[in-house]
Order: sequence, then C-alpha cells, then structure tokens
Amino acid sequence: MSNTILSVLDLALINQGDTTQQALESAADLAVYLEQLNYKRIWFAEHHNSISIASSATALVIGYVAGKTSSIRVGAGGIMLPNHSPLVVAEQFGTLATLYPDRIDLGLGRAPGTDQATAFALRRQNMNAHFNFKSEIKELQTYFSRDNSSAKVRAIPAEGVDVPIWILGSSTDSAYLAAELGLPYAFAAHFAPAQLYNAIEIYKREFKPSHVLAKPYVTVAVNVIAANTQDEATLLAKSQQMMFLNVVTGQQKLLQPPTELPDIYYRPDVNRVVENMLTCTFKGTKETLKPELSKFIKELGLDELIVASAIYDKQAKKKSFAILKEVMDSL
Repeated sequence: MSNTILSVLDLALINQGDTTQQALESAADLAVYLEQLNYKRIWFAEHHNSISIASSATALVIGYVAGKTSSIRVGAGGIMLPNHSPLVVAEQFGTLATLYPDRIDLGLGRAPGTDQATAFALRRQNMNAHFNFKSEIKELQTYFSRDNSSAKVRAIPAEGVDVPIWILGSSTDSAYLAAELGLPYAFAAHFAPAQLYNAIEIYKREFKPSHVLAKPYVTVAVNVIAANTQDEATLLAKSQQMMFLNVVTGQQKLLQPPTELPDIYYRPDVNRVVENMLTCTFKGTKETLKPELSKFIKELGLDELIVASAIYDKQAKKKSFAILKEVMDSL
C-alpha cells in the first residue's frame, strides 16, 4: 500500500468573505504546496452555475495552475465531455500539454455538472449528448493520434501530443465503459459512494488491455479532513457538511466557516441524504486515519487515492494535506 499514489481534487472553492480571484489564487498556492509535499497530481472539476466553485472554465484554471508550478501533474477531474465538442477539448488540452509537457491529465465525465436549465444553456440542441459519450471519447482519441494527420479535420496542436485520458464516474455504467476502452478509471466516491464497490469490481473484472494500459488502474476520490486532534477535525468538517447540505436543499452559498450545523441538517430525510453522500469521508488525526485509510485502500486494491478537502481555513487545509501525506507514507 505504500505504493498507492496520493493526489488531490480541488474545486477552487470560494470562501465566504473571499473573491473569485482570491479562490483561484488560493488554488494555485495550494498546488505549489502540494508539489512541495510530493503529491502526484491536482485535478480541477467542471461545475456550472454554482456561486461557490471557481473552476467552471476548467482548462483555463489548469493552465493558470500549471504555470505556477513545475512538476505536479495538473488536470481535469473532469471535463464533462457532452458539454463540449471533442475537437475543442482536443485543441485546449493539446495546447496545455504542449506548454506543460508530461504534466496534463484529461479526466472525462458524461454528466452536465450542473442543473438541467444550465445544462440546456451549455448543450442547446444537444441535450442527449451523454448518449454519445463512448463515440465522442473515441473521436477525441483520434484527434490526439498521429494517424489523424491525413484527415480533413485535425486538432492542432493536439496531434501526437500525449494527454492521458481517464474515465470518471459515479455509477457502474462508467465502470463498464472504462473497462471496455482499457482506460484508467476514477470513481467519485467523495459525493456519490453508493455504487463504489460494485463499480470497481466490474471495472477490474471486465477490463480489456489496450495500448494505454495492460491492466486496470483504479483511483477513488474521497473526502479527508485531518488535524492534530479529533475535535479539531470534527469542527473543520462542518464546512464540508454545510456545503453538502446546501446542495441537498438547493441553497447557493459560498463555503462557510465551521459553525454549529442548523436544525435542518438533523431532519431525518435531509440528514439521511447528506450522510449517505459523505459515506466516504475520513476525518481525524494521523493515528485514527491510518487504520481507516489502510483498510479502505486494501479492500478496493487502489492504485491511487485522490482527495477532496472542503476546509474553510486555508492554513488548516494545508495542514490537513501534510498530515495525510505522513499517513500515506507510513502505510
């Protein structure tokens, strides 16, 4: 398990009291810090119509952060492919990988990353685009291929540029697709853990070797809140709990400082949904996190753990990632 790679999923969350510019600057500052700690990669996710997330123009954020760092891999976790033309995605990520060689990752999802009204604004007359996910991935792979040099439509400068493509998902559908295409698979257990174990089992069982991978490569995203004491970790985690509560209740709020949770959090129907979403959340000290994460990684046979941490205090967030790195290095 000491070989399990450790990475970060960052939403470039906007704190209450901060500007969007400050959120993006903080994301870059965190990436520099993670690079110093020898984290493997930092990914940014495409979400739309959310006042608390600054990474909607994901490719631009990746370029900004890659320019502030020198070795950590920077990528999309992910680009919601049905929102975009595969040609445009190839051009964007081909450009990024040309500017920052061997440092750019492209994780692909099929969901809109937003509500239905915003999805329509993004997709217009292409609201059924998610049904074409497989064919659009293959189209995207074609644009990156050197073999496309004689085609009428070419992606410049993507052609022949190495940009690893990942399949992201929160269901068994994505597991079957990643296995069929022989691509690395990342499961979004940080907010949709219900089908985690089934999806990983399917991916490993159905995997077909490809020119990309000879064997399955499994990554799972989870939430981790680490601190010097259990009480501190519990307190810090309240910002994350409020963030998920806002999602469930349809509230648009910036990331809030940790305070006592409102009464609605404990209403049985609401609490059940929020707590289920947070099933794959680990909070505690170095001593308590080690056995929990060790068991989780071993059960799933993970090649990589990618961590989300919705912590309001920026220094506490850095401290959490430092503690987590110590934990993973000791496994």
